Amino acid sequence: MKLHSGAWWLWALGLATAASRTTNPLLLGLVLAVAGVVVVTCRANTPWAGTYGVFLKFGLLIIGLRVLLHAFLGGVTGPTVLFTLPQVPLPDWAQGIRVGGPVSAEGLVFALYQGLLLATILSCVGAANALANPRRLLRSLPAALYEVSVAVVVALTVAPQLVASARSVRRARQLRGDTARGARAIRTMLVPVLEDALDRSLVLAASMDSRGYGRTAGISRKDRVLTGTLVLAGLFGLCIGTYGLLAGACTGWPLLALGGVLAIAGLRVGARRVPRTRYRPDRWSPTAIGVAASGMAGAVVLVFSADPALSPSTVPLQVPELPLVPALGVLLALAPVVIARET
Repeated sequence: MKLHSGAWWLWALGLATAASRTTNPLLLGLVLAVAGVVVVTCRANTPWAGTYGVFLKFGLLIIGLRVLLHAFLGGVTGPTVLFTLPQVPLPDWAQGIRVGGPVSAEGLVFALYQGLLLATILSCVGAANALANPRRLLRSLPAALYEVSVAVVVALTVAPQLVASARSVRRARQLRGDTARGARAIRTMLVPVLEDALDRSLVLAASMDSRGYGRTAGISRKDRVLTGTLVLAGLFGLCIGTYGLLAGACTGWPLLALGGVLAIAGLRVGARRVPRTRYRPDRWSPTAIGVAASGMAGAVVLVFSADPALSPSTVPLQVPELPLVPALGVLLALAPVVIARET
């Protein structure tokens, strides 16, 4: 069953939002496990289906870099000093900044939690890249955002294209008897992989041009001003409403709703300048709605949860506990395994 690509992105963004609300390593590990199970179970046999593993490797790199940066540049400190690095003297105007010095267990654990948070959010994006069809996603976006959406979709598909190119180049080299590994293999494969990815982008651009991409209808200056005003006002309302929600203000939800209404109205008016038709458009089936809702449900549960276990203390160090209600909210994102398995 092929679902609407937007459903997978909403599901992944819901998981990423849930992950952003906690630094509990047990809960973040649960998010990683849920995303991995859904990707392995529901992905189709496509060139971009293997991108999730690449994003996981980047996540491990992010964790390592976050811990190293904390060790060398400092940050959260604690009484449990593990070792001391040679400290570089800095001028007086750089007070509060250090390079080297004592490294505490509390600071390393805090850096590990922060790196794991970033890696988990990145893995959710990787899951969306592995599950959603980028071409169908581009076709499903609103007409008013067609030009911008092309750039966004192409940017989001860079990683899948590079992975597909790397696999094809490596397979071709193995067929020729080249068994190089490590740094030498990367050095010899870099140019062919980049060239193949560029060729794919040029083919995409040529196909768009042959289909009349960029053709717009003539609209009056009044409609253009109205469209720009509605979209800008909607985006401003969404930003202020989001800030109000994060700050706990009572005006957050009304401003968020008003900004959404204005933005949708601007998109509806702006859609008249891009006359295009869709052949067999993707429909939001009940299954697609269920997939998107399962991911967003976890985000809603964690956004409104006030469990102190979401942010375990590092000074003093405490053993993290798995909060029950947020964990159940994350487990709701496993629904695609049952309702959207690829056949």
